[in-house]
Amino acid sequence: MGRVTERRKVLRIRDGAVSSRPDTLVAEEPLEIRLNGRPLAVTMRTPGDDFALAVGFLVSEGVLATASDLQNIVYCAGATGEGGSNTYNVVDVRTSPDVVVPDITLERNVYTTSSCGLCGKASLDAVRTTTRHPLADTPPLRLTPELLAGLPDRLRAAQRVFDRTGGLHAAALFDEDGELLDVREDVGRHNAVDKVVGRALQGGGLPLSRAVLLVSGRASFELAQKAVMAGVPVLAAVSAPSSLAVDLAVETGLTLVGFLRGGSMNVYAGEDRIALRAAAARD
Repeated sequence: MGRVTERRKVLRIRDGAVSSRPDTLVAEEPLEIRLNGRPLAVTMRTPGDDFALAVGFLVSEGVLATASDLQNIVYCAGATGEGGSNTYNVVDVRTSPDVVVPDITLERNVYTTSSCGLCGKASLDAVRTTTRHPLADTPPLRLTPELLAGLPDRLRAAQRVFDRTGGLHAAALFDEDGELLDVREDVGRHNAVDKVVGRALQGGGLPLSRAVLLVSGRASFELAQKAVMAGVPVLAAVSAPSSLAVDLAVETGLTLVGFLRGGSMNVYAGEDRIALRAAAARD
């Protein structure tokens, strides 16, 4: 299996002084995801947690919703492997016999990059997959702004590979008391989310109806979609959301928080889950 980081020689210039030294970089390799033996998607990712990544991707595609939907997952011999050797860059996900696979996943071949997890979608309608974990069915959840404000620092403290490379996105799941449940890093924002969602499904934790999903960058439509498909009621981002992410949050009942930095934040949708003081709410 590929390494998470690699070393490369770099010419370093600091205040006019020039030196040559090795630098630690984030590893990036392609991962082909096959569904029941058929090629489905290729994504550029940081090696590690590949099974969880593939499972999380299939949650967002509407193929998997619970642990019982997953029969098994294995590495396959990669096409570039000499003599058919395993490159650990191809995984095959097998669904349980009673799982009905949506036609869209069998009729298209998606190439996803680390910057756009849903490139190749014919239209927005194609990604508005009906979730099997509607947020309207989730138990009531109330979070204070103070609790949310403390989450980015906890995420940052858990980003071990970022400290060595400065080049990774992260996604984390917290419970309603602000306790860290899981955190994953990847060169792709959508991959990091897929990894935490996939691990949750493998552990029988879906739907994530009492969880907060925090992402280290912006909140795009695709990340909001992944949260909704996993039954996550609250998505928070340290940067801005997109207009489509806000539209989807409003449509589905997702609480969407952006610019979560220090004690400041913007709530774009689902403000009923934010426990505000009465005086602040009147203002």
